Amino acid sequence: MTDQQAHSTARDTVKLAVIVGALGVVFGDIGTSPIYTLQTVFNPEDPHPVPVSDHNVYGVVSLIFWSVMLVVTVTYILLTMRADNDGEGGVMALITLLRKWRRTHPGRKAASVLAVVGLFGASLFFGDGMITPAISVLSAVEGLKTVQPSLGEYVIPITAVIIIGLFMVQRRGTESIGRAFGPVMILWFTVIGAAGIGGILEHAQILKALSPTYAIGFLAGHFHIAFFALAAVVLSITGAEALYADMGHFGRKAISRGWLFLVLPALTLSYFGQGALILKDHANISSPFFLLVPGWGRLPLVLLATAATVIASQAVITGAYSVMAQAAQLGYLPRLRVTHTSATTIGQIYVPFVNWLLFVSVLTLIFAFRSSAALAYAYGMTVTGTITITTLLFFYVAHYRWHVPRWLILAGATPLLLIDGLFIAANLTKLLHGAWLPLLIALTAFTVMTTWQRGRVVVTRERERAEGSLQEFIDELSSGKLPVRTVPGTAIFLNRGGVSAPLALRANVEHNQVRHEHVVIVAIETEPVPRVPEDKRVMVNDLGYGDDGITHVTIKFGYMESPDVPAALAQLDPADSEGPLDLDKASYFLSKIELRRGKEPTMAGWRKQLFLATSHITADAAEHFALPRDRTVIIGSHIEL
Repeated sequence: MTDQQAHSTARDTVKLAVIVGALGVVFGDIGTSPIYTLQTVFNPEDPHPVPVSDHNVYGVVSLIFWSVMLVVTVTYILLTMRADNDGEGGVMALITLLRKWRRTHPGRKAASVLAVVGLFGASLFFGDGMITPAISVLSAVEGLKTVQPSLGEYVIPITAVIIIGLFMVQRRGTESIGRAFGPVMILWFTVIGAAGIGGILEHAQILKALSPTYAIGFLAGHFHIAFFALAAVVLSITGAEALYADMGHFGRKAISRGWLFLVLPALTLSYFGQGALILKDHANISSPFFLLVPGWGRLPLVLLATAATVIASQAVITGAYSVMAQAAQLGYLPRLRVTHTSATTIGQIYVPFVNWLLFVSVLTLIFAFRSSAALAYAYGMTVTGTITITTLLFFYVAHYRWHVPRWLILAGATPLLLIDGLFIAANLTKLLHGAWLPLLIALTAFTVMTTWQRGRVVVTRERERAEGSLQEFIDELSSGKLPVRTVPGTAIFLNRGGVSAPLALRANVEHNQVRHEHVVIVAIETEPVPRVPEDKRVMVNDLGYGDDGITHVTIKFGYMESPDVPAALAQLDPADSEGPLDLDKASYFLSKIELRRGKEPTMAGWRKQLFLATSHITADAAEHFALPRDRTVIIGSHIEL
């Protein structure tokens, strides 16, 4: 084998490994949808039941297939995944693209409005993170009833135990478990595809549903039935957003190939196999997924399904960590304590606050709804809302950033948004039966994030007023107007920006009448990109005096990075920092602000209370910025909101 051939083989192996990894993380949610989708469509206890008839089975199966093709394959695989922010995808990536556009085109009010709409989409995703573990694991464990009906009473306790175990191990990270995710999901898709083939062979006429005429005929000829069926058909596309959100970890090509060559065929075979089984005997609507396999294979399938749904839940949980951490970095939430659980894999994080909030919420959903069918009414709203918002943002970005002609945008967006609109309208009919829940979760998260963003602006303005001008303060120091004694050593003051003087520095000079030989004022900026290159990490400003030992340093981080201030300062050239900094012995100073509710009408009273309550979850600044605890000094002050 030549060196060139060896290099080519190695490159192909890497690509295959990435595809396998994507199969284990990206497709868990959508890959487990066949467990409950058809069963939910024909659920006789549904408030708007779909009658079981051969005509309706053909129509529903065709609707499912073409919904998957249009929403997942066309909207996400072919279109939306082409819009990335330095390789990253998801609603947050689209929001940051819009924020960039708004900076360079301040007159574009539509970009600002759509950025807010996108934030609501991120809020819906958080609701998805609560519902997915509950409905996925419940639906898998419910398969025990097909093995032995008497086992039904154990479904809730077993599900609760699995969920407890799942959230308890989050702090350890998923790197070691993740290596097994890919092979397990490959086995999963192989098994459900094979089971689907078995069902199709018994009633091959179901393949006629591949024609879109059955879906269109069902919608047009029986709209009063098909419309309500859409509320359950949408379950077949749950997890579509995960394909886009995880693009930064695996790349568009790996996800596209995994979808087209394994996941899509396996899902299609499973849905058509279940449809054939129902055509054979309408009584099979009770659990068509598990009834596809012989009796001896149902218990192993339940175990495999449980493993697959745990993987699906894991993917959504880590996705919620990522979305909330990014929201905090972009200023929509207070600092959150984030732990990186992998030394080699970017994006493997653990956020304790989010973890325990999800844990309590998921257990509450399980004990409140008690079945996957009941939860399905709530599930569709999060999916349709997120997909519609993502589609809307994508076409805006395509038109204004890529200059795609308006007529082409309208030709593509109109049918896709029409489909999304039908799904949303159908799910609104379930509003009183559970669909209110994800909307309530999303509205709560959205209100918290917009309140924090607004309050942060108010606090920053008041803080800058209290701190005074940085340049004027440095001028006073240099002119000798302030009586101050210089002591040996290096002092590093963290500050919000480069306009105002750090409260801690001002207090040290005005009350203690001392300053250190080397003073570094550090401003940390979060850029609307996932990661900032090392050569663009640090910017230095001598503030007009090149020999006073006082330097202003701006450190830039991406919204997916953990800010490490000491590591960034180690990059400084002594010539830029007006002499060598003794970082091993340097003292770090933080200005801690105590917030109080003021009388000024800066925000509505209830928003002030919400902002103050949210501020209590703010992570410790020293830990967040990786400062040495034994050399960090905190000086406090207070600001009225």
